[in-house]
Amino acid sequence: MVAAVRSQAWDARKYLRQHETKIRFLFAGALNTGFGLAAYPILYVLLAPLKLHYMVVLGITQVTCVTFSYLTNKFLVFRTSGNYLRESGKFASFHLGYFLLNLVALPFLVEVLGASPVWGQTFFAFAVVVTSYFWHSRITFAAAPTSRE
Repeated sequence: MVAAVRSQAWDARKYLRQHETKIRFLFAGALNTGFGLAAYPILYVLLAPLKLHYMVVLGITQVTCVTFSYLTNKFLVFRTSGNYLRESGKFASFHLGYFLLNLVALPFLVEVLGASPVWGQTFFAFAVVVTSYFWHSRITFAAAPTSRE
């Protein structure tokens, strides 16, 4: 019985070590998602006295959330050092692509389908969550190719 429990514990530790980056990504993803989902409605309400268009609020939210997400992915998930310009450029390019798509999707969801801006943006945010691990693990934070001499 004791041997079986020890074996299972060892298997669990082996599994955790084998998938630690993915587990950290899930944790950071939950943190980033919570931050991102909270940021738009909070900024939407806080900036309401300025009478900013909901799309301007989206732009402000995007810059804030991408910066926060880059920092959590760099330092908590992939734990890379240096390469700030290369990594931040690749990270930003991923999110710029989604932002451009978001500029079309959010008005469609709000103006055509009648969703509230908050619910429309919440729905759209899940597409980013689903695809970001693959991009960031394979492109943004992948080890830079070494030159052969």
